Amino acid sequence: MKTINIHEAKTHLSRLVEQAVAGEPFIIAKSGKPLVKVSALTATDSDQIHRTGFLAGAFTVPDDFDRMGEDEITKLFSGS
Repeated sequence: MKTINIHEAKTHLSRLVEQAVAGEPFIIAKSGKPLVKVSALTATDSDQIHRTGFLAGAFTVPDDFDRMGEDEITKLFSGS
């Protein structure tokens, strides 16, 4: 497995990531000391959970949402 120093990894990150995706993992080292191993994830699109939002379509926002409770809030801040 190829070992790359951290400066070279920063300079050529896109190319190195493409190589890892193609099945060529590599190690990033700093001062000759291995720090991390970079390899492709094996999850396919069908394995991913597809979420559109956990409350999608469950409620609507009123048109006056930004003014709701305006009178009560004004009273609280004015001390009335």
